[in-house]
Amino acid sequence: MISLGSHTKVYLAAGPTDMRRAIDGLAALVEDVLEQDPLSSHLFVFCNRRRDKLKLLFWQHNGFWLWYRRLETQRFWWPNIDDDTPCIELSLRELGWLLDGLDLNRVEAHRRADFSLI
Repeated sequence: MISLGSHTKVYLAAGPTDMRRAIDGLAALVEDVLEQDPLSSHLFVFCNRRRDKLKLLFWQHNGFWLWYRRLETQRFWWPNIDDDTPCIELSLRELGWLLDGLDLNRVEAHRRADFSLI
């Protein structure tokens, strides 16, 4: 149905987005604020002020996909807006963590094993 390949980048729009925006309004934000191409087959993620709703915009072949997620009692981790950085690039793995409710600033992986002799 939907294939997100290794070439697909994920961009979070920092700060809150008006969730009344539909596909055309979000695509305009991608161009004007994030300075990206909405037809690039990359995934663009937007969050509301209360951080309980997300919209994901994705172009595939000949049309847009728009996903919407609403949490009932909890909040998503979301970066604050920064004039220098209107968006943050994530991996697909980090997007999964975000959707699972993890704070990406606090996620720590196992330390790399180092077997070199000193």
